[in-house]
Amino acid sequence: MRITRVLGAALLALGLAAGPAAADSSPSPSASADGDAPTRAGSSFRTATEVEQGQRATASGSTGDYLYWSFPADTGQRPTVTATVKLPATHGSETWQLDVYDGLRRRQACQYGAQSRTAAQGAATVELTCVLRTVRGWSEPWADDPLPGTYYIRLTVVDLAAADLGQPVGAEVRVDSKDIGGAAAVDGSLGKPLVPGIAAKSAQGGDGSKTAVLSSFGRDDGWSSGWWSDRWVWTGIGAVLAALAGIGGYVLTRGPGRPSRVPPNA
Repeated sequence: MRITRVLGAALLALGLAAGPAAADSSPSPSASADGDAPTRAGSSFRTATEVEQGQRATASGSTGDYLYWSFPADTGQRPTVTATVKLPATHGSETWQLDVYDGLRRRQACQYGAQSRTAAQGAATVELTCVLRTVRGWSEPWADDPLPGTYYIRLTVVDLAAADLGQPVGAEVRVDSKDIGGAAAVDGSLGKPLVPGIAAKSAQGGDGSKTAVLSSFGRDDGWSSGWWSDRWVWTGIGAVLAALAGIGGYVLTRGPGRPSRVPPNA
């Protein structure tokens, strides 16, 4: 009975300790779009428009343009990028593609989703989705694993008739993330997030010149340190349960002690 009470108390304490960890692994809430949402897209990596997760950014362009946005993603997040292209009233069959690059401008593979889709003749819209792999805290230099930092979105048409080139289109993009937590945690951490050191911005003077400034990207609560995750909590739970199982097994198998029929000095 004493062993049973000890096991019950230990499991209750471990359950209370694991509560915050389980809550941390729930999907992170998305920020609501507001009046500050971007209404234009960049034309290159250096001029990519910054978008926060949860914002719905819009832009106008022409078929044949390259539209660029950028967003931050931290350790343990699994970003989902969605894009909707509003096509002109009259057009032929055309294929649109959504690509995502990391801070080193390496193209990241989509875990699932319709990354490329063909719009039939006369279709009003085409929708694209790319669910990235979970962002890791550390990776080998030769690997292309997603790491914390800035990610770039590129939206463009890859196949269309020559007569449709240059027609006006509208685009909407949105980035949301699910917090995976310790289920995807790895040992090690990245010294610095992969964010651009400089970005091109228009000068405030109104002369249209470009000036190099520090990237404004950052996180209000700071970037993840990379070493702590709820995996440590569950590892501790397993160690305590293993120790309790060993104690219980010893108590059950050691027997009643020294047999009464054995002489004391034997």
